[in-house]
Amino acid sequence: MIVRPRLHWLRMLFVLRGSVLLEIAPQLLVTTGLAVLVTMAHGQVYHWKIPLNFVPFSLIGLTLAIFLGFRNSTSYARWWEARALWGVLLNETRNLLRQALTLDPGAARHAPALARRLIAFIHALRHQLRGSDASADLARLLPAADCERLATARWKPALLMLMAGEWLGERVRDGGLPPALAQAMEVPLAKLTEALGGCERIAGTPIPFTYSVIIHRTIYLYCLLLPFGLVDSIDAMTPVVVALIAYTFFALEALSAEIEEPFGREPNDLALDAMSRTIEGTLREMMGEAPENDVPPTSDYLVT
Repeated sequence: MIVRPRLHWLRMLFVLRGSVLLEIAPQLLVTTGLAVLVTMAHGQVYHWKIPLNFVPFSLIGLTLAIFLGFRNSTSYARWWEARALWGVLLNETRNLLRQALTLDPGAARHAPALARRLIAFIHALRHQLRGSDASADLARLLPAADCERLATARWKPALLMLMAGEWLGERVRDGGLPPALAQAMEVPLAKLTEALGGCERIAGTPIPFTYSVIIHRTIYLYCLLLPFGLVDSIDAMTPVVVALIAYTFFALEALSAEIEEPFGREPNDLALDAMSRTIEGTLREMMGEAPENDVPPTSDYLVT
């Protein structure tokens, strides 16, 4: 994810990183090139004049704008829900560890095991959502017995939630926590499980494919035919107007497709590496440890 300070209006016009311009450049060049050819031929194809004007494009453009608005709103809603769920992960891991440190008389001896399981849960969830290997993070955080237990698990975050619950059960059985206090600690544990399920739901349920197909086809047909409808009215300015309209439609489609899957590695996706480091750092600090001693650096959170 790219995070920038607010730029001057002039610099904003020339920003490339994170603007999806490079992604849509090929189709934008093709569309503009076609508009130049149509302008030079005055809207004729093999001496046959294409009988189009701007009227149908006005009607289709309005419908297309409504569809694009729906598509972008839906994609942004998924992105924002995903960000809110990771906020829950931050808050509830803090709550659970705080309760373990303040309610358990043997906190100094027992809480580190819970803290490391919670940190491992965050990293395992990030890897699961991105389809990457969590072994290295688990190996640096957990003892060998826990890593061996997780090695063959398909849903590692869910198993780590079970292991956090087992820690809580052990503290009740050895008398370190009264059942009433353990019940209070079950609340943040349940919220973490709900946040896990919410992230899995977003990752596993994309926007119905037919929406993307309809919008994609309509945008390309609209932009490819647009020069024929404008050339008689604006003549030499046709390529310029077509380029502006095509940029708007192509960019909105590309952006909505990018943020539809908020857990990926695209420039506008969520900065999961940075958020995982933040959660690990704050839990380590609560334990009195150095927050960043053994957290590997990453580059998905860019401030430029």
